Amino acid sequence: MHGLKKKRRIQIIAIAAVALVVATGLVGYAMRDGINFFRSPSQVLAEPPQATERFRIGGLVEEGSLTRGQGEVIRFNVTDGGASVPVTYRGVLPDLFAENQGMIGTGSYVNGTFEATEILAKHDETYMPKEVVDALKEQGVYKDPNGEGS
Repeated sequence: MHGLKKKRRIQIIAIAAVALVVATGLVGYAMRDGINFFRSPSQVLAEPPQATERFRIGGLVEEGSLTRGQGEVIRFNVTDGGASVPVTYRGVLPDLFAENQGMIGTGSYVNGTFEATEILAKHDETYMPKEVVDALKEQGVYKDPNGEGS
């Protein structure tokens, strides 16, 4: 009788361990497309990602690079002060999108151009995403609009 309880306990622990491994695998599988890594233009040019990899790129919209093509295609360069990456985007840009302003784009790097599927612009004159600030500070081109820290 005592051996039966011990055997039953071991079976329950083994089933729980298998269920935990399966649940972890399912969560990882479900999130595989939902995780987008951030890269600065310098990082993209130093180690170009695969064309199938989706990631986020951020920096400043390079002055004089914003052009609107035929239809809804918009072209511009994003820079972190150390490197510049050409970007294409098909769609409507956010209202606050402008040259020399911070932005983050989601998409993939194909044939030397970042093809964005989503563009986010800063939401007021002082805010900039932390990843963009860090990338600009790394290149030594970030200027705090409030004059606080660096």
